[in-house]
Amino acid sequence: MPLPGGLWWLLCCRRGFTLLRRDYGDGELGGDADEDEDEETFELRTPGSVSCGRGPLEVTLTQPGRSGPGSDRLQGSEETKSLIPERGLPEEEPDVIVKGWLQREPRGGSARPWLPPRRAWFVLTRDSLDQFSGSGRGARRLGSLVLTSLCSVSGPERKPKETGLWSVTVSGRKHSVRLCSSRLAEAARWGAALRSVIAGKAPLETPTQLLLRDIQESGGDSEAVALIYRRNPILRHTSSALYAPLLPLPYGVGPPGPGYAPLREEAVRLFLALQALEGARRPGPLMQGVLQTCRDLPALRDELFLQLAKQTSGPAGPPESPAPNSPAALRYWQLLCCMSCTFRPGGVVRRHLLGHLERTEKAFPDTELAEYTRFIRKALGRTRGRELVPSLAEISALSQRQELLCTVHCPGAGACSVAIDSHTTASEVTRELVGRLGLARSRNAFALYEQMGSQERALAGGALVADVLTRFENLTAEEAESSDSGWRLCLRLHGPLHPEGLPPDGHELPFLFEQETGGGVPQQLCLGVGAKTMSLSRPGETEPIHSVSYGHVAACQLTGPHTLTLKVGDSQLLLQSPQVEEIVHLVNAYLASSTPDRSCNVVTPIELPTIPSPVSQNPGLDDHQV
Repeated sequence: MPLPGGLWWLLCCRRGFTLLRRDYGDGELGGDADEDEDEETFELRTPGSVSCGRGPLEVTLTQPGRSGPGSDRLQGSEETKSLIPERGLPEEEPDVIVKGWLQREPRGGSARPWLPPRRAWFVLTRDSLDQFSGSGRGARRLGSLVLTSLCSVSGPERKPKETGLWSVTVSGRKHSVRLCSSRLAEAARWGAALRSVIAGKAPLETPTQLLLRDIQESGGDSEAVALIYRRNPILRHTSSALYAPLLPLPYGVGPPGPGYAPLREEAVRLFLALQALEGARRPGPLMQGVLQTCRDLPALRDELFLQLAKQTSGPAGPPESPAPNSPAALRYWQLLCCMSCTFRPGGVVRRHLLGHLERTEKAFPDTELAEYTRFIRKALGRTRGRELVPSLAEISALSQRQELLCTVHCPGAGACSVAIDSHTTASEVTRELVGRLGLARSRNAFALYEQMGSQERALAGGALVADVLTRFENLTAEEAESSDSGWRLCLRLHGPLHPEGLPPDGHELPFLFEQETGGGVPQQLCLGVGAKTMSLSRPGETEPIHSVSYGHVAACQLTGPHTLTLKVGDSQLLLQSPQVEEIVHLVNAYLASSTPDRSCNVVTPIELPTIPSPVSQNPGLDDHQV
C-alpha cells in the first residue's frame, strides 16, 4: 500500500540516512488545480544533509515509472499545499530579503493569454519565494517555491503585445513562476534578489552522484563495487526510458540555444537517442547529431559520458556476457570512442569512467571489448577539446578503432595519403610530408593550406586536421550545387626561414590593411613583409613611408579574428586584414631566425600619415595582395 502523499522511502543502511523519492515537485507555487503534475524524479539532497557511516551498502535506487490514471497522488495545488505548513506572514523573521505586491501570470499564461495576471503579496526569504493573499498577519498562504541551487531566474523582460508588464521568471523543478510589475526598476530588484539567494545555495547532489562517491570510496574492492551495481539499477543498462538526468542540471524556462529544449529535457532526449542507436541502420548521422548536441550544450557532456557508462554496465559493473559482443551493445562503445576523442569529461565522471573501463577490461581480457576500453582510455589522455565534432568518415574510422586517411596535394608529388587520428595537428602532417618528400634539410618553411579554387588559407600549426576535414564535409554539403565545390589540403612553401641571398629591403608579400590614424579616420596601407625588414606604404606607391627591422619588433600576435597587434618598442600598431594569420606566420618565422642588433638602444616609432590615401588603382599591386 503506498504511503500517504505518494511518498516512497528508500533506506540506505551504510550511510545511515534515508533517500526520499517523491512524486511532488519542490513545493512549487500552487493555485492552478487544473494542471497535471506528471514528472517523476528522485529528490536531490545537499551534501551536508547526509551522514556517513560504515558497513555494507544497502541502498536501492530504481528508475521511477509513470503513474497511471488510478494513482492516489495528490493533484495540483492540493499536493503543493499539503507540503507547506499553514503559517502567517514572516513579518518578524530576520531572513526576509524583499517583499511587496506583484502580479503573477497564471500557469500556462503563454498558452492562455486571455487570463489576466493575479495580484498577490510575495515574500522572498533565504529558503523560498512565498505567495500570500494579502499583506496582513492573517493572510492566507497561496503557495511556495522552494529555492535550490538548480533554480534559475530570467528577465526582466517585457512583452507589450501580451500584458505590457515587466516580468521576472523563476524556474523550479516542475513549475515556473512569472512575477510581473509595471515598473522596470521593481522587476530588476526582484530578479537581482532571487539570483543572489540562488547563488548562495549549497550545490545539490543526485542519487547517482552519491553512488559514484560510494564506488570511489570502495577503494577498488571489486566485491563492494559489484554489490553497489547489483542493488542500484540506475547504474546499469536499461531498455526503459529515463525521466530525469543523472547529474544535477539547472531548471530552465527556455531553451539554451536555437532548436533546443531546456537542458533537463535535452538530457532525457539524449538517452532516447542512445537507445535508438541499438537498432539504427545508419548509426553515423545519429552519432554525429548526439555529438553536435554536446558541442552546442557543454553542460550535457558529462551527462552523456555517464549515460554511456550506464548503458555499457551490467549487474556487477562490467557488461553482462554474451551481450557485450552483440552489434547493438557495441554501438554504445563506438559512440564512447567518438566522445572520448572529442570532449574531456569532468573530474568525478572521468574517474568513474576510467574505473568502469578498467573493470570491463579485466572481465573480458583478450576480446574486442578490451580493445575498445584501451582505445578509449588512450584517447581520454590525449583529447584537449575539438573545434568541430567528427565528420562521418571519422566516426566510421573511430567505430572500428582505425586511423583516418587524409589526402594532401603536394607540389611535384601529386596527392599524398597521410594516416591521422583525432589528435593529429597540421604541423605534424607537415613534418611527415616534408620528411617523406626529402625536404627535411631545406632552408625553407612549409605549411599546410586549405584550398578551393582560388581561395586558400594557411592552417595554424596546432590546428587539428580532423576539424579541418569536418569543415570540408560541412562546406561541401552547403556547396553541393556549386560547380566550384571541392575543398582540399595542400602542402605549400610558407616562407624562407634563412633568407640568405634575398635583398634586405625586398618584399616577399604585401598585405593590405586598414589603420586608424590619430584623427580616428581609417585608411588603407600596405604592409610589406621582407627578408630583413617590414615596411608601410600607400597603395599604388613603391616607396615605403616607413621601414622597421625585425630586431626592433617586440611582438606580433593576433588579438581578434581579423586584428593583428604589432609592437615596435613603445609603439603599438593595430592592423585589420583578412590575412592576419599569414602575416603572423611570416613575421614570427623571421623573428625566430633573425639576430637583433642589441647595440641599438633607440627605436624609432612607426609614424603613420594623418591624411587617408585613396585605394590603389594600380592593378599590378592589387594582383599581389592576398
